[in-house]
Amino acid sequence: MIRLPRLYAVADEAFGDPVQLAKALFDGGATLVQIRHKSTGAGVLIREVDEVLKFAPRNAQVIVNDRPDVARVAGATGVHLGQEDLPASLARLVLTEDQVIGCSTHTVAQALDADTAPTDYIAVGPVFATSTKQNAAAVIGLERLREICLRVRKPVVAIGGITLDSAREVFKCGATSVAVISDLLKHENVADRTRDWVRHLEF
Repeated sequence: MIRLPRLYAVADEAFGDPVQLAKALFDGGATLVQIRHKSTGAGVLIREVDEVLKFAPRNAQVIVNDRPDVARVAGATGVHLGQEDLPASLARLVLTEDQVIGCSTHTVAQALDADTAPTDYIAVGPVFATSTKQNAAAVIGLERLREICLRVRKPVVAIGGITLDSAREVFKCGATSVAVISDLLKHENVADRTRDWVRHLEF
């Protein structure tokens, strides 16, 4: 079972080099970082994850987006899968027993399916409108997020347009963690912004 911190930080290639972004996120106090680099191949991604694992703090968690094979070879904490990626049941065959699987969901039905699949946490969103992802699913809002949190047993990571101002309302819905991309990475000093988030979520 994964230990989800309140802040689930994502190092997304859309904002720069994922390795350097991950370093800034960890420097700012993040304890979990997902490496998201969709435009590259397995070889480059493995090298990037290897590099991140070398400087990641002790007991920090590194999640690989989309690629269970890369997560397995690199020895990452686990993988995060989208609806179009390998099903969790097949990803589980690739990973070791102690590696974790997260799954993105956008509807109540998808979340309930993920709750019965061999996943360790369920990402739900977009909660609010987001510009980070092209062709994003429809916004679910706080009420639907609350419904999902009440109906699933596994930890929920809320994602999509979440800011410092809206984070507490998201947690009130029952989410265990909030995934943040643009509100961390769009700032000139990512480490400082991460510190702001970590302090804000100390409640």
